[in-house]
Formats: sequence, structure tokens, C-alpha cells
Amino acid sequence: MVDSSLVLKGQTIAYTCYTIVIMLMMAWFSMRITKTGKSKVNPALFYTFVGFLVVLGVSLHIITYNTIPWSEMDLKRHEITPDRSFAIEVANHEFILPAEKIVVNVGEIVEFDVTSRDLTYGFGLFRQDNSMLFQMQVIPGHRNDILWKFLQPGVYTIRSTEYSGPKGVAMILENAVEVVESGATE
Repeated sequence: MVDSSLVLKGQTIAYTCYTIVIMLMMAWFSMRITKTGKSKVNPALFYTFVGFLVVLGVSLHIITYNTIPWSEMDLKRHEITPDRSFAIEVANHEFILPAEKIVVNVGEIVEFDVTSRDLTYGFGLFRQDNSMLFQMQVIPGHRNDILWKFLQPGVYTIRSTEYSGPKGVAMILENAVEVVESGATE
């Protein structure tokens, strides 16, 4: 599993380049079509370029599909047994953890099973730099769980990522999940 921040950087570069090429093509087309005189756009050239953009765009999607960290785990979910599972409840705009701090080992596959007793909330894990590691929507009356394999040590904050009213803004548990090297769990 690749770290999601690395995937985000790679996809940002790839899709930014793709967007720039599309914008340049639109500018070229606009300039050629609005000029007076015999400066029309050659249809063969135009459709060749559009075809190239379609092939490039589809190729980008195919190439980046397998870099999404959670896709393989989600596709093979029925074959995976988590190493650890944590039942977390949410009620009255508050996360209720099974312990004061959740401690897991690097390399473990962890299941976060989150249950809402009243409203729709979000459950997101955030790095120390406030970038999101993952998130899911937590809907009352439905199974809300996510599998994750932590690749490196770190301390993470739990936040609600879904609007649940004015009190939802304060749904933050600082340093609630700590990932440590194997054998160092409390």
C-alpha cells in the first residue's frame, strides 16, 4: 500500500500537466477559429489532437487506479481478516473510543468499526500536518467500517469530516491514534 500523500502528489502533477495540455489546445483552437482570413482549423488535425487527449486521459485513469492506497484492500476485503479491530461509537457530537488512545503497530491491518447513535458524522484520520490520511461517512443504522494498513509510525488526530450541525466543528480528538514500530504497543 502506497502512502496517500505520495499518491496525491503524483496525481496532482499528472492531472495538472493533462489540464495544461487541454487548456493550450483550447487556446490554439480559439485563436485559429477567431482569426479573419484563411486560418481555419484543419479538422483532421483537430480530431487527431482530441483523440490523443482522450487516450491520454483514459491512460492516466488506468495508470493511477492501482496507486490508490485503499483500492486493492477494498476489492479483496472478503479475503482479509484484520489484525486488530476497534469499535468506536459516535453520539451527541462526541467520539467514544475503546481506550483513551488507540495504539497499533506498523504493518498491521486495522479495522475501524464506527457506529453512530444519532446523526450522520464523518470519521477521518489526519496527520500532524493536518493532511487527511483517510475518511469515511458514518451513517446511523448502517455498517460503517474501514480497513487500513499503516506503513509508518505516526500520531493521528480523529476528526468529523461531515457536517453534523454547529457542534460538529469541535469533533476533534487530538493524538487519538498512535502507530508504533512492532512490539512497542502499550
